[in-house]
Amino acid sequence: MPQSRPNILFIMADDHASHAISAYGSRINATPHIDRIAAEGMRFDNCFCTNSICTPSRAAILTGTYNHVNGVTTLSTHLDGRLLNYPKVLQEQGYQTAVVGKWHLGHGGIHDPTGFDFWDVLPGQGLYHDPEMIRMGERTKRSGYTTDLITDYSLDWLRGRDRDRPFCLMVHHKAPHRSWEPDDRHANMYEDEDIPEPETFDDDYSNRAAAATAARMRVESDLTAEDLKVPVPEGLTPAEEKSWKYQRYIKDYLRCIASIDDNVGRLLDYMDEEEIAEDTIVIYTSDQGFFLGDHGWYDKRFMYEESLRMPFLIRYPREVAPGTVNGDMILNVDFPATFLDCAGADIPKSFQGCSFRPLLQGETPDEWQTSMYYRYWMHGAHHNVCAHYGVRTLRFKLINYYGDPLGQEGAIGPKSEPEWELFDLEKDPCELNNVYADPDYAEVVTQLKAELKRLQEKVGDAKYGSESG
Repeated sequence: MPQSRPNILFIMADDHASHAISAYGSRINATPHIDRIAAEGMRFDNCFCTNSICTPSRAAILTGTYNHVNGVTTLSTHLDGRLLNYPKVLQEQGYQTAVVGKWHLGHGGIHDPTGFDFWDVLPGQGLYHDPEMIRMGERTKRSGYTTDLITDYSLDWLRGRDRDRPFCLMVHHKAPHRSWEPDDRHANMYEDEDIPEPETFDDDYSNRAAAATAARMRVESDLTAEDLKVPVPEGLTPAEEKSWKYQRYIKDYLRCIASIDDNVGRLLDYMDEEEIAEDTIVIYTSDQGFFLGDHGWYDKRFMYEESLRMPFLIRYPREVAPGTVNGDMILNVDFPATFLDCAGADIPKSFQGCSFRPLLQGETPDEWQTSMYYRYWMHGAHHNVCAHYGVRTLRFKLINYYGDPLGQEGAIGPKSEPEWELFDLEKDPCELNNVYADPDYAEVVTQLKAELKRLQEKVGDAKYGSESG
């Protein structure tokens, strides 16, 4: 007899862009095991993060709240474990809960994972090879490749679980985060082929906000010796050197993903062997998107599509028809409410996201969201990306680079001149043409500014930077 409440297997990679998943039509790699989740479940084509950086996105996914509410606005701000999160609610409902892998929300004291019966996590960013990990407060060094180890420990926990109670297991991979170190099994993939360069690889940032030009995440100039791992060949032209660096970067990135894909297959095989696939919600996602040479960049942070968009694949045979695709808008803050809804638990009033369970069943509620609010707070730090917020609808995107650290820990100065960008995603899906000053879009600007203000008030984000007209 199937149990009444589903198990939840939540697999999350770090920086895995949807356009590096073949289920999303990737032109640069194949991910057969991840694709299996899509083939046997649903692919969401409009899943977005509310802050495209690791620590804040993970906090939003756990707590169901925006970063100005949970306090995790930058990489330097860590999660207060006393806050309510969805694993705590599941525990109260009798679920067994565990998290294995990348935590990246601080550790020690109130920053250790809470709401979990078992946790075994990497300290900080963690290493690809022979990592230290912290298991229930005890820190030890492990031998092996981190992607394999995270899966090993996840399977160990599953084998030792109480089979009379449902479980929620969060499998958090470090890969494919920078500096993209593959394992031996995949080290020679793509060696004799060239990965296609993206359409916007040679973007010159003309007709855009100065923030795009100022960002320091260019393939041609900002990848380090640690990223590239071997010296740049001599005698290359600037264009040849840029292409050479791209190949070094993207091949290692894809090799790390190949290891994730193999390990996703191990978990799916276990579900079959245990005959629990019918009773288990399986999710594959990432904490945000990533630039894969798009606009000549690596990294994320910006509200541009490649960074904003998250993969979200879900299999749940009880409720999700196989091979389905959904184009409705879902957000990372919506994940917790959805999981609790599927588990039959009440959704806490403090959660700001909405359950998209009706979408899984093929029904779109009349009042379902058609716009979303985004905010990146980490002004000037790391890759010199300007602080900004904005609104994305199904067709348009309005961004305000307010250019002020606003005293946020992990944000630095100096202030920069505020700027606006507007993109018509229907006519300009690559976001190369800022039409904010175009008179033909004046009414759109007015409408989107009103919608932006409405969303800021709705989520309670009152600490704005200065705006330009």
